[in-house]
Amino acid sequence: MPARIFVDTPLHADSAEISLPAAAARHVQVLRLQPGHSVLVFDGRGGEWQAEVTHMGRSEVRVRLLARHVVQRELSHGVHLAVVMPANDRMDGLVEKATELGAASIQPLMAERSVLRLSGERAQKKCAHWLGVAVAAAEQCGRTQLPLVHPVQNLASWLAQLSPDSSQRRWLLSPGAQQTLATALPQPGTTTLVLSGPEGGLSPAEEAAALARGFTALALGPRILRADTAPLAVLGTLSLLGADGV
Repeated sequence: MPARIFVDTPLHADSAEISLPAAAARHVQVLRLQPGHSVLVFDGRGGEWQAEVTHMGRSEVRVRLLARHVVQRELSHGVHLAVVMPANDRMDGLVEKATELGAASIQPLMAERSVLRLSGERAQKKCAHWLGVAVAAAEQCGRTQLPLVHPVQNLASWLAQLSPDSSQRRWLLSPGAQQTLATALPQPGTTTLVLSGPEGGLSPAEEAAALARGFTALALGPRILRADTAPLAVLGTLSLLGADGV
């Protein structure tokens, strides 16, 4: 299968030959592709282009767009993850796997018991890094759309900004909840928003605030999953079910 290359610029039929942005050019150079080699190019907005390398230089790589393929590899309904960031770079793996499993967006959060706390320029750099992780995962797994990686927010502020949405399923992952994911799946909804806490869990006040915003508390089983495992378990289940819950 040809290498898949993400290009952070809109691709059009009239863009017969394009110079790849620096990151994409480096990717092609690392693969040691030469003029005449086939590649698949996508811009993260849906669909992908069959293309051919036409020029390989030290500072410039050009490809010719040949044909656009309309492909659909997204979940039928959007699944959005709101995760209190796990520590020790575990967020990298979470973003990677969430991209592979089809997450529509990822909202990094900080809560009362957060170990990882980011703000200012450091938070911006981390989000840019996580977007790069998502790009690499999308290139590998065949996605033609990238998940949105939102700026880091405090949980309380983020909850306060949520608008009422009766068509959206909102799930709060809570080990002590009486309801389980299996019993919640048949609920109707066009999108699903999954809120997951940090290593020490959300505080009782934070859980109460989430419930007041329309979240339903769900348990995932008898075992306590890591902060980076729990949201992926839900996303994986919805991915296998097509995100419809049925």
